[in-house]
Amino acid sequence: MRQVDQALSIIAENSCKMPIRKIRVAKSLGFILAEAIYSPMDMPPFRQSAMDGYAFAYSELQQFNVVSTSQAGDFSNKKIKKGDAIRIFTGAYVPDNLDTIVMQEHTTVKNKTVEITKMPDRFANVRNKGEQIKENQFVLENNTVITPAAIGFLACLGITEITVYAKPKVAIVVTGNELVKVDKKLSEGTIYESNSIMLESALQGIGIKKIETFRVKDNLKATKKLLKYCLATFDVVLASGGISVGDYDFVKEALLSNGVEELFYKINQKPGKPLFFGKKDKTIVFALPGNPASTLTSFYIYVHPALKINMGFEAIHLPKIKRKITAQFENTSGKSLFLKGLYDDEKVTILESQSSAMLNTFAVANALIYLPYDVVNVEKDQEVLVIPLN
Repeated sequence: MRQVDQALSIIAENSCKMPIRKIRVAKSLGFILAEAIYSPMDMPPFRQSAMDGYAFAYSELQQFNVVSTSQAGDFSNKKIKKGDAIRIFTGAYVPDNLDTIVMQEHTTVKNKTVEITKMPDRFANVRNKGEQIKENQFVLENNTVITPAAIGFLACLGITEITVYAKPKVAIVVTGNELVKVDKKLSEGTIYESNSIMLESALQGIGIKKIETFRVKDNLKATKKLLKYCLATFDVVLASGGISVGDYDFVKEALLSNGVEELFYKINQKPGKPLFFGKKDKTIVFALPGNPASTLTSFYIYVHPALKINMGFEAIHLPKIKRKITAQFENTSGKSLFLKGLYDDEKVTILESQSSAMLNTFAVANALIYLPYDVVNVEKDQEVLVIPLN
């Protein structure tokens, strides 16, 4: 049986980045850059007005004749005489021999004559060519997360494709004769199956969209057949249930018979002790406990960092903070605990209903409280490690 830190180290050592691929910038939200990007052009590509106003050559004059108009998209580099100005709008081309723009709020205009009521500094309100970025200048570094702002920046440079790490294809395998799809009627002895929907949501929450869910009865032959297909087809396999030591728990046996290398089985923790992690070729496998709270806890602590490594992230774990606990707590289990909690700017409270089978508390929790196995007594107002989930 592994301790939490040992299990995390094994997962990190055996998870690797996905292959790189070209992708359209418009579809790249949430992907991680696999290659640095350099600008193919100056931005802005010409001297550009930063204001709606009037462009002129800076001098001691206060009044100018308005001789033409320049709006965004127009181009004219006609030389403007001293004492003349042009009406100009934000984003418009600034002719070479004009160097200053006065915003329209600081002028009065009458009969095509503009008078400046508040003179700007020389060169005011003119964006120089390449002011934002110059041609061949570094734009985004390798391992950058693509955000909406990054997409906008790349688009304004005319970049349509980038090289990123692919995202993994994930199979969810749910076992259990007692499980019924949520749109079906329950019969005696059955319960609604919620783990697959929960895991799909958690995967989508970190940007993974290629997800397929399979259901299999508690039957060794059927489980072997389904897992053989998933191991050959997907990058990550998440099995839910069937991993404990009951007479009808066939997942571990089915994985091993399909050539999966067992890297660890069972972690000294609560909830989620019967957790299996293995690998076949480049496919990684997590067999998660069937109890819903155990499944979700195991996803956040162990599956999440493995998937982040797959996608090329450098920060792979959920953030950790410290808060003062609101009540004394005793851990006599000898196991590391992940307790559902509610935290604020100063404190954290352990919630009721910590059972691994219950999601009612998890549904309102905004954090997990981590207590290592060797911490027995926690006093009120003692700082503890908190893993925010919001």
